[in-house]
Amino acid sequence: MPPSSPRRPGGAAALAVVAAALLLLASASLFVGSAGLTPRAVLAGDPAALRLLLASRLPRTLAVLLAGLSLGIAAVLMQVLFRNRFVEPTTAGTADFAGLGLVLAAILAPGLPVWGKMLVATGFALVGTAIFLRIVGRIAWRDDAVVPLIGLMLGGVVGAASAFLAYRFDLVQMLSAWTSGDFSGVLRGRYELLWFAGGVAILAYAAADRFTVAGLGENFSTNLGLDHRATVRAGLAVVALVTASCTVTVGMVPFLGLMVANGVCLVMGDNLRRSLPWIALAGAAFLLLCDMAGRLVHFPYEIPVGTVAGVVGSGLFLQMLLSRRVRLG
Repeated sequence: MPPSSPRRPGGAAALAVVAAALLLLASASLFVGSAGLTPRAVLAGDPAALRLLLASRLPRTLAVLLAGLSLGIAAVLMQVLFRNRFVEPTTAGTADFAGLGLVLAAILAPGLPVWGKMLVATGFALVGTAIFLRIVGRIAWRDDAVVPLIGLMLGGVVGAASAFLAYRFDLVQMLSAWTSGDFSGVLRGRYELLWFAGGVAILAYAAADRFTVAGLGENFSTNLGLDHRATVRAGLAVVALVTASCTVTVGMVPFLGLMVANGVCLVMGDNLRRSLPWIALAGAAFLLLCDMAGRLVHFPYEIPVGTVAGVVGSGLFLQMLLSRRVRLG
């Protein structure tokens, strides 16, 4: 018998390899852009280096990974449920409504704890997504590119209202922190809400098959016995919770899901059961690379992660609009 050809690693093995590579990248990022922290100092047990590592660098790296993971999953859920590859929280007005909720919470209840702010932002994100759905439902011509442009215009109007209120009540600096993804202020005790966002996003994997079927349309999913409206509501609730948690903790990160979800789905297909783990890893890796680039481009100064991701993501968004290679099936 001829010798058998070597077997390629299966999906689980490939995921494990990618996860290990991401872990190595995350370990390296702990020391990038920090003159006062080196691997030698940590291995030598330097107390100052260990305090800096545990209080700042490790929480920041975990926050980046959790935000990238959860935002990538939230984006692909929106794309599947809206059946449009150009939709994500920052192109559907969801993030802007969450920001408006935070501004109103700061005005009306300035002493509200962070959990309360997250709940307020989640409620506004759900309302904003519902308004976006209602507007899109009334449009006869639903071109792939028109739908996200409507979301961007809606988000622009809401963002202008937030800016006016922030200016009126002297909250401009606070609004700036919520609208630009910046991990420089992440410390131990100030990022733990992102564990909740990551947990909610990972729980979406349990209902991945339902979301996949719901993305095929209401008539098709109903014929298969699926409660389409309840599934869509559950998916949008996940999106709202993730968006609100990330906005409250580190601010908005534009276009992340647009790149990650589309890039993975072009290779892996639209089956969420198969693609969600890859999207989670890709989102975490992309945001981690943006964070490292922001620390190195203008060292010793730092460029916010949201700015780096926005520049790269907006370029890809324009390319997608012009090439129109990404379409609904």
